[in-house]
Amino acid sequence: MSDPIEFYFDFSSPYGYFAAEGIDDLAARHGRGVAWRPYLMGVAMKATGSSPLVHRPLIGAYSRHDMERSARRLKVPLHFPEPFPIATIAACRAVYWMERSDADEAKSLARALYRAYFANSRNISETEVVADVASESGADRDALLAGIQEPAVKDRLKAVTNGAVERGIFGSPFFMVDGEPFWGHDRMDEVERWLDTGGW
Repeated sequence: MSDPIEFYFDFSSPYGYFAAEGIDDLAARHGRGVAWRPYLMGVAMKATGSSPLVHRPLIGAYSRHDMERSARRLKVPLHFPEPFPIATIAACRAVYWMERSDADEAKSLARALYRAYFANSRNISETEVVADVASESGADRDALLAGIQEPAVKDRLKAVTNGAVERGIFGSPFFMVDGEPFWGHDRMDEVERWLDTGGW
């Protein structure tokens, strides 16, 4: 099997949520795995001098319309949450804590957190909500609450975030396929064609 697709995302990104619902199936069609990499996109935004789409003049109204339209096309539930966007440190740390023991369970937790926020309007910026979602997914709530405070878990998130910026990763979702970068949920078709053809 070839190297996994690297999937970078921020839990505050609707487009990242859409990608999370389909990236593993896309990769499996081509004999690939997926390395899920939650990171803090706000760090990349500071580096680029940008701001969340919904806060930008003119772009904001369009982006929200497009997010809702995309959700309908994909048949993915979307109930635009408030507050939005949010800090996602606890959610990211939870995934990295879980990943140490079971990468597949970490992916399942990531999908559950995305759905909790974008389908059920649960504020996953709150540590207690993250722990609740993890518990509902079968995790040990108390162990998770302790785990996300471990220095190694905190350092893992920092390393992934800083490493992403150093590699030129700035959005969510962002895919690296054998070193080739693709930004955006709307580039998943190109990711698939790249895998089909070996690149161009």
